[in-house]
Amino acid sequence: MTTNTSTRRASAQWVPFALVTLSLVPVLSGSLRLGGMLGGPQLMPTDPRISAFPLPVVLHILSVIPYSLLGAFQFSARLRQRRPGWHRASGRLLVPLAMVVAGSGLWMTLAYAPKPGTGMLLYAFRIAVGIGMGTAVVLGFAAIRHGDVARHRAWMTRAYALALGAGTQVFTGAFGPILVGTSLLANDLTMGAAWAINLAVAELAIRGGRRRTARQKLGIAAGSAS
Repeated sequence: MTTNTSTRRASAQWVPFALVTLSLVPVLSGSLRLGGMLGGPQLMPTDPRISAFPLPVVLHILSVIPYSLLGAFQFSARLRQRRPGWHRASGRLLVPLAMVVAGSGLWMTLAYAPKPGTGMLLYAFRIAVGIGMGTAVVLGFAAIRHGDVARHRAWMTRAYALALGAGTQVFTGAFGPILVGTSLLANDLTMGAAWAINLAVAELAIRGGRRRTARQKLGIAAGSAS
């Protein structure tokens, strides 16, 4: 039992770094896009929609980069235990960042014409993701205000999973056309699959955390009884 627990703890230490790695492609592409918009070298393909109205994209990039990188370390159990003050302080920063990520994502979807090669299904997915992420953040914040740590972690995990959809789309976009083709519907489903995958992984992590908490409570109760 001790060996299994130690193994789980050792593997969990890699979670923040895995999340940072997943964030790297959208973080780098967003940074390059922002640099080009601010007068730097144009290393990303130009988009007339963004050039005509850049504000939603600027807000999205400036919020999603710190949210995805800083948010990854909220999933470090060791950091939460050793530096609870840091966890709370970064959480106070991450909540407004998350709301800007969700709000600017919705704004981009509503303000810009759909990108060529995408359909109404992906448009609906993006609307649902923006609303779902914002709702998850609000529910997570409300939960911690009422002292419900487990519910807080669950909702914030879901919000973060939705925010990292662009990272997973790198993989679904690469393998999706091989598996389902290149039609308009297939493209929309391939992009939407990234959010579904992230949410499925989040739910598995949430359930695993609940099981560990239940086992710890049973162990404490057994120790008190003996």
